[in-house]
Amino acid sequence: MTPITCIEDLRQLAERRVPRAFFQYVDSGSYAEETFRANRADMERVKLRQRVLVNVDKRDLSTTIVGQDAALPIALAPIGLCGMQHGNGEILAAEAANEAGIPFCMSTMSICSMEQVAEATRKPFWFQVYVIRDRGFIADLIARAKAANCSALVLTVDLQVLGQRHRDIKNGMTVPPQIKLANVLDIMSKPRWAMSILNAKSKTFGNLAGHVKGMEGVNSLAQWTNSQFDPTLSWQDVDWIRSLWPGKLIVKGILDVEDARLATKCGADAIVVSNHGGRQLDGAPSSISMLPKIADAVGSDIEVMFDGGIRSGQDLFRALALGAKSCLIGRAYIYGLGALGKPGVKTAIDIIRKELDITMALTGVTKIADIDRRTLASETVPDETRVLELAETRKKAG
Repeated sequence: MTPITCIEDLRQLAERRVPRAFFQYVDSGSYAEETFRANRADMERVKLRQRVLVNVDKRDLSTTIVGQDAALPIALAPIGLCGMQHGNGEILAAEAANEAGIPFCMSTMSICSMEQVAEATRKPFWFQVYVIRDRGFIADLIARAKAANCSALVLTVDLQVLGQRHRDIKNGMTVPPQIKLANVLDIMSKPRWAMSILNAKSKTFGNLAGHVKGMEGVNSLAQWTNSQFDPTLSWQDVDWIRSLWPGKLIVKGILDVEDARLATKCGADAIVVSNHGGRQLDGAPSSISMLPKIADAVGSDIEVMFDGGIRSGQDLFRALALGAKSCLIGRAYIYGLGALGKPGVKTAIDIIRKELDITMALTGVTKIADIDRRTLASETVPDETRVLELAETRKKAG
């Protein structure tokens, strides 16, 4: 096998090994995919400040994320249908995260159930929850998360209605796959994937099957989402969830300064600046373009996390420099899972770890707390930040 040197290598391997419908489910955005592309394009415009002749012999990549020690400033993001990239995908990803010393977040729309992950890993993990019309089910889901010893609840707030993903419709994306000639031929050409799915603990939506009335006959994520997700969701519902959940609460899907300010008042421990990976409102700004504005507005009041477009340790560094305390990686690790199973997830984490380590050395930084806007090339630092820094310099100079 050709040596795997970067996340793109894992992506290309996953594309060959995972059936097209499931690969494109994680590899695409909504509508014209403008926001999906902007997440990467804007990320690459942020340039780093190279420094030399600085003692960087000893570098420390560890940090804390919502009070939890982490070997790296990343967590594995919640990915719907994770277990359709590779059999037992959620369990394998959780194991890889545990071994790397970082958090794993499981999606409501997972294939393995939270109980299966808890039994297999015997370690705390995060659970991501959507709010649906059946509030009784949500209360039960949160109770199950407590019983599974989840250490944080991640409330996703940017999916009250589903942004259309054209490729999912064209691929007829369902769980299990629809029995039609194109799908059958595709799966027959991917025996490694098929064997992993056949041997998996679960082959449908593990957190929903047997718990949601009428779910037994539903195999389409879009079908279930459109019928069950609640467009009336409001900040009052966040207060209700906070009353049910005693642990750490993270609100994911913040892309506006005013929403960030409201989130600081709802009892959340952290927010995630995110546009859902470009899979919801197409035409929205990139996550990285909004991060510094939100971090400036609320970073002293609440822990700011970031999600959207991270494919390397350099990208991770950029987000930290622009105000994130930690980041979620989604596609980066899911490509590894589809490519190689658990070893692929470990490879993805290790790639980002090594790239972050080298990037810190070449920018003259030895610990995570020292990564800030001073480590960026001046032309890529937001104008308002440069004005504040100039004013502070003049003030100190008298």
